[in-house]
Amino acid sequence: MYRLLVFVCCVFFIDAARHFRSDYTYYNEVDGWMKLHQMPTTWDDARQRCTLEGSVLASPVNNELLQAMKIVIGLSRAKRGVFTGVSDIFSKGDFFSVEGVPIDKITASWAPNEPDNTNDEEHCIAMLPNGTIADVNCNEPYPYICFKKNTPNMPTPYHCGTVDPAYKLDERTHSCYKFHNIGRPWSGAFKTCVAEGGYLAIINSETEAQILRELFAQYPGHVVRAKHKDIAAIGFNKWNDIHSHSWLTIHGQSLDEAGYNIWEPNQPDNATSGEYCGSVFRSAKLNDIWCKDPVPFFCEKLPGSLNEEQEQGSN
Repeated sequence: MYRLLVFVCCVFFIDAARHFRSDYTYYNEVDGWMKLHQMPTTWDDARQRCTLEGSVLASPVNNELLQAMKIVIGLSRAKRGVFTGVSDIFSKGDFFSVEGVPIDKITASWAPNEPDNTNDEEHCIAMLPNGTIADVNCNEPYPYICFKKNTPNMPTPYHCGTVDPAYKLDERTHSCYKFHNIGRPWSGAFKTCVAEGGYLAIINSETEAQILRELFAQYPGHVVRAKHKDIAAIGFNKWNDIHSHSWLTIHGQSLDEAGYNIWEPNQPDNATSGEYCGSVFRSAKLNDIWCKDPVPFFCEKLPGSLNEEQEQGSN
């Protein structure tokens, strides 16, 4: 019985140590997790999204990563290759990976006739399907791979299906919530929540409004890093239909259909002529805001949300 208990415990800890996010795949070769983003984007957006997911934009900094990246590219539709985390954005001609590895230490070889710095505009490095690299324009969209290295102190997933302890499951709605006290524009808040496996919070009832009210109260003004300390973005806006009087959630419902349409008195007021995005006051009553103003925000996440998009790979 003792040996069985030890065995079960060992299996549990091994499995826990090899779990980061369920939309990432663990690769023994690199003792870490990878996720291929098929949708091409710019280098800076790729780097930001990997960071928001808790990983880094992958680079072939050693032969093991080079081979693993080739496998991931081979299983994908990324026929042109993928962005790596190598660029010279800090100093022209000085190429480093996001981890700080200089390009002369990178394992991969240059593709024929590369680097060529076409029109003096190629400041990022892409990896081609055959494992060679080329300099490319950072604003030319490419797919990309995010990588998370395993570490001895890797946390195990919490009840919300993420290693991020800031997400808290609330049994009243069976959803998880996180308050971001560092302000971002509404679109940046949307991107952050999506990268974390969730979405900008949608209030579907007075009960859910109370949950956000209680969570907001845990962050007094002095810990909120934004100009507006008593307003937080949530998931509704005008959907670019600025001449309409209707507001829709990010899931396409009217506020009435969503179940909560209680505004702060005298709101919405479009006070600065351009307040087309949604937010709440500390009262959890609704408010319109300027979409480019950095404000704190609420993310909402279903506990199993990351289970819905699995990536292929070797184990």
